[in-house]
Amino acid sequence: MSDHDQLLVIVDPVARRSDGESVRIAKDVLSAGAEAKICLPDGPEEFSRALARRGSRRPVVLGDDRALLRTVALLHRERELFGAALALVPIGAPGALEVAHALGVPRSTPAAARAVLDGAVRRLDLLVDDSDGVVLGDLLVPAAPVLTAATTTVWGTCRSLVRTLVRPAPTAPAVRAHRLRVEADGVLLTDVDTPVQGLTVRSAGGAAEVTVHPPAAPPHHTTAHTLTVSGPDFRYRADGRLTGPVRRRTWTVGAGAWGLTLPREIPGA
Repeated sequence: MSDHDQLLVIVDPVARRSDGESVRIAKDVLSAGAEAKICLPDGPEEFSRALARRGSRRPVVLGDDRALLRTVALLHRERELFGAALALVPIGAPGALEVAHALGVPRSTPAAARAVLDGAVRRLDLLVDDSDGVVLGDLLVPAAPVLTAATTTVWGTCRSLVRTLVRPAPTAPAVRAHRLRVEADGVLLTDVDTPVQGLTVRSAGGAAEVTVHPPAAPPHHTTAHTLTVSGPDFRYRADGRLTGPVRRRTWTVGAGAWGLTLPREIPGA
């Protein structure tokens, strides 16, 4: 049996608690097609130890985006990411699997498990920041505001209605401007004296696709290998996670830095 057929299946604790049936299906499919060692860690420390002891086995994670990100981050910190071909069987709420699906992981549990056995490793880019953090998907700077639970309560709705009755609603939502200095490969895109609504970043094709959003002008697009953002304290959202506040952060593209097992392309598709 080849190393490719030897799997280390790590079941994320959240997946085990939230959807035991999908976990069972995934384990059955994987065990039927390969020699699979099943690990059931109870927390992040046990998850990390199981991954570190994988030996020649191919790591397969059963879980959501956070489990995938944790795995990539751990291997990156150990400087073993490039040589490790990862696989993911997505288990979790749809909103917790946006990164996985954007990368091409199948949505259904059986299809994803079969892709682990029959798929191919695809080399993917990522962003690495100057604090050794990794970003697999979208990066938003500053982070978009997030509605809290309080904004959806009946009391909050009533207060909003009262404010609307007392004064006319604005014709358009107010646009919040930020003061940021943005440099792409050392080239200044915008400085703190020019307000911006924000910027979006995604790694693709070996470079970062950067879009600067002015408050009242068309977006400006460019590509770069290194991006530095600085200015007053700002937060940013990477792969759905909120980070900050920080005053300066640099991201560098890691071209083809990691491998993810995905379904093989259908000829002629």
